[in-house]
Amino acid sequence: MLISNAYAQAAASAQPSLGMMDLALPVIMVVAVYFLMFRPQMKKHKEHQKLVSELQKGDEVVTSGGITGRISKIGDNYNTLEIAKGVEIQVQRHAISTVLPKGTLKHL
Repeated sequence: MLISNAYAQAAASAQPSLGMMDLALPVIMVVAVYFLMFRPQMKKHKEHQKLVSELQKGDEVVTSGGITGRISKIGDNYNTLEIAKGVEIQVQRHAISTVLPKGTLKHL
């Protein structure tokens, strides 16, 4: 009532449409997130799968919990680690985070 129709129409059409420029920023942000977050994570996951698939009996490893030991038995889902002479534990295959160089664990 206080604003006439002519003024309301002029205010509504004051913002021009940029067309393709409206889509450029979200597309650039999606590409940046992919290269900064998802791609490195997928690469790390592939490297860990390769490490787990190449485990052999006698390898010296560190679990994700920080336990060090030598692999004494390999199973489909679980590996048996000898963490001290005569002491063996079972851990999931994917819980092994690092393979140590041979001879690192002197106490076994």
